[in-house]
Amino acid sequence: MDSLLFHPKLVHIPIALAVLMPMVAGGLLLAWWRTWLPARAWVVAVFLQTVLVGSGILALRTGDAESERVERVVAESLVDEHEEAAEAFVSASAGVLGLMVLGLALSSRRTGVLAATAATVGTFVVLALGYRTGQAGGDLVYRHGAAQVYVNAAASSSTPVGPPQSGVRDDD
Repeated sequence: MDSLLFHPKLVHIPIALAVLMPMVAGGLLLAWWRTWLPARAWVVAVFLQTVLVGSGILALRTGDAESERVERVVAESLVDEHEEAAEAFVSASAGVLGLMVLGLALSSRRTGVLAATAATVGTFVVLALGYRTGQAGGDLVYRHGAAQVYVNAAASSSTPVGPPQSGVRDDD
């Protein structure tokens, strides 16, 4: 696996899911409540939230592995701010997953819908925390130059090449 740029590639999965989950969970909850779909359809929300949590944990680990390199060009306090936001995001995502699993486990009872409702509300909290995490990460890259670490690493590992050849000679 190419470790270069792995964190920046990976972080988009949990952030995208954080944006989608309020709509997915809300739609599934409505369909469950109105009996348009059976309660077991809630498993779709549980699965997607599991992917969000799992990819969030991987993003945290890859970010932690790359933080020392980034701290060479960006203040440690800024990296820590992003990391703390990511930890809150993943923790809240895991809490919402727990509520979703509870809703699925109790799907034959009224309390299942209540747990699913709480989980759906929680997806909005996760969205806000994901936004905060993404904002802090974006600031690292676009305002504070964290991408420079990757540019320098890519430049030092590649061999210089000339301009692309078009197949047309200048003296023709």
